[in-house]
Amino acid sequence: MDRKQNIAIFTTASLPWMTGTAVNPLFRAAYLAKDGKRKITLVIPWLSLKDQELVYPSNITFSSPSEQEKYVLQWLEERTGFTSGFDIRFYPGKFAIDKRSILAVGDISEIIPDEEADIAVLEEPEHLTWFHHGKRWKTKFRLVIGIIHTNYLEYVKREKNGRVRSFLLKYMNNWVVGIYCHKTIRLSGATQDYPNSIICNVHGVNPKFLEIGKKKIEQQQSGNQAFTKGAYYIGKMVWNKGYKELLTLLQDHQKELDGLEVDLYGTGEDSSEVHEAAKKLKIVVRVHPGRDHADPIFHDYKVFLNPSTTDVVCTTTAEALAMGKIVVCANHPSNDFFKQFPNCRTYNDDHGFVEATRKALTEEPAQLSDAQSHEMSWEAATERFLSVAELDQASDKKLSKSPPKKFASASLYVSRNLEDASAYVHYVASGSEVSRRVFGAIPGSLQPDEELRKELGLAIPADNQSSKV
Repeated sequence: MDRKQNIAIFTTASLPWMTGTAVNPLFRAAYLAKDGKRKITLVIPWLSLKDQELVYPSNITFSSPSEQEKYVLQWLEERTGFTSGFDIRFYPGKFAIDKRSILAVGDISEIIPDEEADIAVLEEPEHLTWFHHGKRWKTKFRLVIGIIHTNYLEYVKREKNGRVRSFLLKYMNNWVVGIYCHKTIRLSGATQDYPNSIICNVHGVNPKFLEIGKKKIEQQQSGNQAFTKGAYYIGKMVWNKGYKELLTLLQDHQKELDGLEVDLYGTGEDSSEVHEAAKKLKIVVRVHPGRDHADPIFHDYKVFLNPSTTDVVCTTTAEALAMGKIVVCANHPSNDFFKQFPNCRTYNDDHGFVEATRKALTEEPAQLSDAQSHEMSWEAATERFLSVAELDQASDKKLSKSPPKKFASASLYVSRNLEDASAYVHYVASGSEVSRRVFGAIPGSLQPDEELRKELGLAIPADNQSSKV
């Protein structure tokens, strides 16, 4: 009997932090493991208590990795309806307050034993490898697939000295993704472009939202009014998550949108400023704390307004469409996947937003077909992932190391030598505390501290690290 293909999925966040890189890799692991053909391991960050208190909502904390694992798997089972057959392992992480991100500590590739190192899926590969110091991913694993989740350049551009920082970050990202990934999948054209990358939305929608959508279709088919509320928006309440664009549009077109009422749901660093800005409008804009998008309070809204252009593929837009709502969103690469659905209404300018919003409020949402619902599901997303990643072919053969033509061999030899040299430069730079600090690493993150080692049961590393390159 053939040995099962081992796939290790590394990601940059974990529940209960409700962020895309915590939720989507979790569903990916569950649905890749569902048919039992592959051995799936999800590798997620473990934070010490002081960092948990900074990151996790509602004062949720864990005293051990096993306690957090139980929480994660229970959350998942409540949403998928089946018991997942994958393993969870933890790597040491620390929370970078200035970046609002979790960064890996030490060589996290070591979490997977060499005998299980077939395929690695790096969710946010640039994020995972900016400060990576250890064994080279392409050496450790036979195939390394990077999935680009985040439009980092767009976020950086909005900060002080944004253009210069964005320029430098672009080349940093290209560098680390190039030396550590064999394949790169971009969720949409809204991400940074990478050489030889593939654009494909390999994310699906939490099954709970499709169930809500089916109930709405049943209400529509029985002649009942399925949607009794107007327009809303939900998202982390920070200006660059669409709130600035939405409130500006509402302010500039209050006369044309007279009578419109909008509910905003979110929690975040800019909540108080959003509250104040909403109070100044003549249009009724109510601001509420954040909630789970599957909460019954959202079921009866008919129109989801989302002018954000910082997302790569907006999860809440997908969820709103799955629930049968009309979505008004910008004509932007991040929304290209959604254009295939009849309830997605895109606009090019302010006038288009006004017209699309007014029209959406007067129409009934179209009922999704079975094929359209399937296209949003994690089953379909998994099919797309297996196809673009070519994992079935990867299970049959090792990566080619002997091109047939002498010229190709010579070219490949030179290319590999250059890549090896580039990887060595990164290894040396990432091994210096001084250079790490210059590029923004957390102080003391080259190796896990005593607290993290104790909590994760990690051994003391060997003194000689040079053999890891």
